[in-house]
Amino acid sequence: MQKTVFFLLFQLCAWTLTAQVNTDRVLAVGRNALYFEDYVLSIQYFNQVIRAKPWLAEPYFYRAVAKLNLDDFQGAEDDCSLCLERNPFLSQAYYARGIARQSLEKYDAAIRDYQRGLELRPGDRSMLANQAIAYLQKKDYTDAEKAFEELITAYPKLSLGYLTRGAMYLEKGDTTLALNDYNKAIEIDPYYAPCYGNRAIILYQTNRLEEALADLNEAIRLNTREGGYYINRGLVRYQLNDLRGAMADYDQVISMDSRNLIARFNRGLLRFQVGDNNRAIEDFSVVLEMEPDNYMAYYNRALLNFEVGDYHAAVSDLDVVLNQYPEFLPGYYNRSEAKRKLNDNAGADRDYWTAFELEEKKRKGQPLTVSSGQSGTAAVSAQPSPDEQVEEEKTRERSDRDIDKFNRLVVYDREEEQKQQYQSEIRGRVQDRNIRIDIEPSFVLSYYEKNLPLGGSVHYDKMVEAFNSHMTVSWKILITNQEIALTEEQIAVHFESINEYSAKIELEPDNADYYFGRAMDFMLVQDFAEALRNFDRVIEIDPFYTLAYFNRAVVRYKQIDYERSQLTYGEPNTVNIQIGNGNKSQSSPSTGFPSREPREERKLNENEFIIRDYNMVIQQNPGFVYSYYNRGNIRCAQRDYRAAILDYSEAIQRYPEFAEAYFNRGLARLSTGDTNRGIADLSKAGELGIVNAYSIIKRMTVN
Repeated sequence: MQKTVFFLLFQLCAWTLTAQVNTDRVLAVGRNALYFEDYVLSIQYFNQVIRAKPWLAEPYFYRAVAKLNLDDFQGAEDDCSLCLERNPFLSQAYYARGIARQSLEKYDAAIRDYQRGLELRPGDRSMLANQAIAYLQKKDYTDAEKAFEELITAYPKLSLGYLTRGAMYLEKGDTTLALNDYNKAIEIDPYYAPCYGNRAIILYQTNRLEEALADLNEAIRLNTREGGYYINRGLVRYQLNDLRGAMADYDQVISMDSRNLIARFNRGLLRFQVGDNNRAIEDFSVVLEMEPDNYMAYYNRALLNFEVGDYHAAVSDLDVVLNQYPEFLPGYYNRSEAKRKLNDNAGADRDYWTAFELEEKKRKGQPLTVSSGQSGTAAVSAQPSPDEQVEEEKTRERSDRDIDKFNRLVVYDREEEQKQQYQSEIRGRVQDRNIRIDIEPSFVLSYYEKNLPLGGSVHYDKMVEAFNSHMTVSWKILITNQEIALTEEQIAVHFESINEYSAKIELEPDNADYYFGRAMDFMLVQDFAEALRNFDRVIEIDPFYTLAYFNRAVVRYKQIDYERSQLTYGEPNTVNIQIGNGNKSQSSPSTGFPSREPREERKLNENEFIIRDYNMVIQQNPGFVYSYYNRGNIRCAQRDYRAAILDYSEAIQRYPEFAEAYFNRGLARLSTGDTNRGIADLSKAGELGIVNAYSIIKRMTVN
């Protein structure tokens, strides 16, 4: 009996230990996926942990962060609450729930979360900033000012504090104090584009158009990918009667994002103004495809359809507008004219007299009551005061639905700008912030890549093409450094593929291709430990399997990258270049690498294993340029910039159009003090399509 009890206890302990190891491992893989922005995949892993051990707090928190990044704010709030029920001392859960509640406009609840988080983590910069913005959003300017003062006192060198307080002063109408704060932000961080972008708004509002234009030019030089700066510069150029320049700015935004509603609407207005009617109709039609309740777009398209003689289309668009705004008298006059062109004289007369009666009411000072439509209460505005008219006649915010403003250019809503500010600390990866200079990422063999940017290169290699021609794995392999997060359908496909390869391996345990295919699947579902084990097995079976060495090196570095991010709270997770004078004794605090610890020493050894894999690829195929490039990135991570320069140069010698290698070599040369050749490399990278190179050149040449 005692033996039986002992055996049962032993079995129970063994099962519990195995379950613990498995849930820890699944949680770790989920965090891998979260770190590499695979949010849908990470949620699936966290779901598994929650089903196995629903009493753990951590998986609820991480699932909440993934949901935040997918804009599921209610789900994120619920998960944070479940996390805090299990562990009420996790400060980051209060922070994440505060962001979710702020996004849901639950400002008082968000503020309580930030205050509780600050009790657990006094002086936390992000929570102080978000708390201040939450006060601002609920229009509590007194408490907002106190919160900003606390933030600025704690972090006097933080430009964000002055930027957001400047936005508060601007909302209160105190342009002098707002301008002072923006000037201070620029003094603290003259290379941070939003400082200039925000100051340009004040300069524009105070009619200092040339100064506003100069600030927007500087913001665009520092961040060429921010569409909002082009939209606002287009607005300033329009006020300066530079219609060609304004049109070019809206063209640029649309080339970067063809679905940008503000740029499409504004370009439609400009095309209307210069008589390019058919293409203006195209722009407003695109707007309406994406935003079917944009009645200003309907009205503008109606006017354009009338101009080009499509009276049926004009009447159809005006029907939609007047159904929503039944007391909008210009709509009746215009529909009357369109009906008359169609020989519908009775309908034309009805519309004319309806408009006439509305105009008489307005002339006599009788209030124009408004019907409720699809989007709530519509309004025909009373005439603004002369001062308001001068201020408002230029623009409207996107959320402004006053139909009388149908012909005003659109600007971003202040509320949306505030949302972007308080969400930026937790949403997306740290390297996406406009703070540090990052090298272009390493290349990987994958089945997927992001859509190529304008002027982007398609990467090709004969060895990879030959591999694909043999149909060794189930999908075509690509060479890319622009990886994507998988969709739910793709995730399911690759989990199924893992099972299929496992069944094949059972039958043919020495088939290297099957292990390679399974390693690729594990890599794509962010299970790096299993991916490495499978790549190891490929190389064990076939020591000349070149592509396995390459991807094993990539996956090993991904593991190091992730582990490094866990060492230091809040530090970036990419290789950052410090532009200096090449003095090796110089400290390098801005690179984001943690202090040297035993665990860090182990990473150095792992870096050597990675370099050995790249060396093996080069030995087996000296023409595979991506190995030189990736090895150069490892050298940069080790701050061995001179060795990195040699690697990038080898890659460029074999592939003279290698834009990413020019860009990274340029940064490496700048870090060693070789400014002239560094700028030349960046110029070449910009010429080949990496537009961020120009903002760095600007930084170097203004000093």
